[in-house]
Amino acid sequence: MKYVLIVAVCLLAGGYVQSQTAASSFNFVEYQKTFPRTNDAWKRKEDTLMKQFMEKGLAWPFRYMYLRSFKYDSQLEVWVKYEQNEPFKLFKTYKVCALAGTLGPKRMKGDFQVPEGFYYINEFNPRSQYHLSLGLNYPNASDRILSDSLQPGGDIYIHGSCVTTGCIPITDQQIEEIYILAAHARSQGQDFIPVHIFPIHFKNQRSSDYLARYMKDFPEYAPMADELKHAYTYFERTKLLPVIMVSKKGSYVVEGVIPPLPAEQPKVVKKKRDPRPVKEFTGEIVAVVNKLPVFPGGNAGFQTFIDKLSHDMAQYLDEDQKKAYVMVEFIVDKDGKPGYAKVIKGGNDELNYHLMEAFDKMPDWVPAIRLEQNVAVKLKQSIFIERLETGTTGNGTGPSGGNTAN
Repeated sequence: MKYVLIVAVCLLAGGYVQSQTAASSFNFVEYQKTFPRTNDAWKRKEDTLMKQFMEKGLAWPFRYMYLRSFKYDSQLEVWVKYEQNEPFKLFKTYKVCALAGTLGPKRMKGDFQVPEGFYYINEFNPRSQYHLSLGLNYPNASDRILSDSLQPGGDIYIHGSCVTTGCIPITDQQIEEIYILAAHARSQGQDFIPVHIFPIHFKNQRSSDYLARYMKDFPEYAPMADELKHAYTYFERTKLLPVIMVSKKGSYVVEGVIPPLPAEQPKVVKKKRDPRPVKEFTGEIVAVVNKLPVFPGGNAGFQTFIDKLSHDMAQYLDEDQKKAYVMVEFIVDKDGKPGYAKVIKGGNDELNYHLMEAFDKMPDWVPAIRLEQNVAVKLKQSIFIERLETGTTGNGTGPSGGNTAN
């Protein structure tokens, strides 16, 4: 089968023609600035566009530009890149103001249809009655075969003024930006700026459902829709443009093997930590004391211990858990040995296990005193644990409380 190669798309996929010298490239932009409307737009927009590129980490000046539009979703995307073989990057998505016609290609003059397929910009019009406009090469090789042979229609533009009878209308402010960007790409030697027009944004389920219902009524549209989706998916996976040809019957034939989606990494399921067994204290616990037990280094030392513990425990928060308030109960016996810790509020199995272990392994305290005798007491300690992007931190207050232990 013989095919007609769609030049603009092929050049973008396999290599651009740098047909202009630096001088003539410079003159193209300067020529556009000789028109009052475009000159005014350049003065107001160019610096803003440069700043937007810098904010998104995009090279300015860029060298290659690609536009794709989605009819049903009323969107127009601008993609750019600097090097020929690097993937395109999305600069901005514009809202299309109005839509004429329905899904499906344009086939004759006066049908009010927006074309669908693969085109390129073939005209810059700085004196458009719709503010500014960029012409598309409709009818292309496919349209000339499949559309009305006598009156296929024409004059398809991306333009301002937010009105349409089959074009792609956007606001005046938006067309100024796209016009300037297209002129810059043209000035860098990109003779063919591709414009792909799709019926829907295929990743939008609502739009896909609408397309499926449409094709039930118009099954003859399915082969074209499949080729359009092929080109869309290839670009989505690679951010490069496929080679697109036209058969002798006028059908699009999209070349390019769609790479598979990256294999999903198996989700790591943490083994659930068994609760840490709590030893029961068999001695006598005193409720009222004359002097509370003292951590090595006093209150300042204990606060340092709690701060470090809060920091260390953040790693054990659940994936969907950013913070936790935990209450730990523990005993300091009459010899000053801490232990018998258990979490009585908050946390999770893994976090609580490590908290209880940390409290049981605390250094020996100075024991509590009641009536000049060392006694065992039960204490409670609250801890706030939080996971932060730049680190983890947390804090707690001193053990309760005053002259009373409980």
